[in-house]
Amino acid sequence: MKMKMNELDWATWVFVVIGALNWGLVGAFKFDVIMLVLGTSPALVELVYILVGLSGLYWLYKMITMKK
Repeated sequence: MKMKMNELDWATWVFVVIGALNWGLVGAFKFDVIMLVLGTSPALVELVYILVGLSGLYWLYKMITMKK
């Protein structure tokens, strides 16, 4: 089944991928890319983490409610 993605889908997908890669690096090497790149602005780091979490919830909802 092919799913069309709108702008919100693409934006949230990017955040999910960024979050997954970041957590993989944190788990494997204790290396937080988001903190490295945005560490001078703690509010921005927190915002990115929140957007990653919300994006994950958005995709979880989409996958659960996807018509078969």
